[in-house]
Amino acid sequence: MSFLIPAAYADAAAPAAAAGPAGSGFEWVFLVGFLVIFYLMIWRPQAKRAKEHKNLLGGLQKGDEVVTSGGLAGKVTKVSDDFVVVEVSDNVELKFQKQAIAATLPKGTLKAI
Repeated sequence: MSFLIPAAYADAAAPAAAAGPAGSGFEWVFLVGFLVIFYLMIWRPQAKRAKEHKNLLGGLQKGDEVVTSGGLAGKVTKVSDDFVVVEVSDNVELKFQKQAIAATLPKGTLKAI
């Protein structure tokens, strides 16, 4: 008998500790299922989009028609490591970071607008 825990509490706690955790396998199944869903619905599509955007930025060339993340459309006139110069109108050129380029347009799109 323990001096710190009354006998009634000590006897009542003993069977619960001996039985072990109930349903411990189900928690692992739910955890693994959650991780699989997280991978398939969030991480994988985001990594795919990031890879496509990196390829887009790596393939930028002079003469490409692009749209920036701010919605400006123009033609690339100069490409450097970190910046792109885009002609948005006659004699109006703007310098953007490469990361600001959201998409490329098919050739001739700007003339049709």
